[in-house]
Amino acid sequence: MSYRYATERVDHSALASGQVLRSAPGYPGFPVRMASELLQRAMVHVEGDRVRLWDPCCGSGYLVAVLGLLHRDQLTHVRATDVDEDAVGIAARNLELLTAEGLAERERELRRSARDFGRVAFVERAGSARDLAAGLAAMGGDLPHESGVADVFTMTDPVGADLVITDVPYGEMTHWDGSVPDGDPIRALLSSMGRVLPRSAVVVVTARTRRVPLPEGVRALERVKVGNRSAVLVRARDLAAL
Repeated sequence: MSYRYATERVDHSALASGQVLRSAPGYPGFPVRMASELLQRAMVHVEGDRVRLWDPCCGSGYLVAVLGLLHRDQLTHVRATDVDEDAVGIAARNLELLTAEGLAERERELRRSARDFGRVAFVERAGSARDLAAGLAAMGGDLPHESGVADVFTMTDPVGADLVITDVPYGEMTHWDGSVPDGDPIRALLSSMGRVLPRSAVVVVTARTRRVPLPEGVRALERVKVGNRSAVLVRARDLAAL
């Protein structure tokens, strides 16, 4: 299969953290090309051509917002949750950028900043917001979304998602919070996904590490390594027994 990330050299500078999407100290971004690659790899393993996407450790919501803007035509719904209320507040504002009105308001905000502070950079960012709005419209328009506070380690209610993509804390700018179990938080995260997701769902976990560990007996659908980040793709039904 040919992936778009491999055949197209697209300028993703408009999606840089803090350009149009909102950022805050302590909430890192994510490599845009890798995010796109991971979604497209995962789409090979899911059922159907369009999916419901969820990030259970969303931070600022940057990762899922970027994927929504890049791949609106492959997504039907985006969900972002985190145990950090402040993070979810930022994520909610970023997910609003998955709508025409949200991007229009962001463009107006950036143009006001350009006027008030006399900085050309804000004019360029406003233009990027307008361009993103045009791209979103071309792929199907507003993308339904929701955000909320949730502790990934204690979740028990079913979640309607076909695909999870999440970048887990790695101890530099980010850290685990909530009801963090002793020993192996990644195993606990995967166990939670096995409890709440449909069995056919695909889970993608990324981290700044040489290799994302999997519990014994869990088979990787794929592994990906880009720079100092690695990712693993697994099927939710293979996590149910954890």
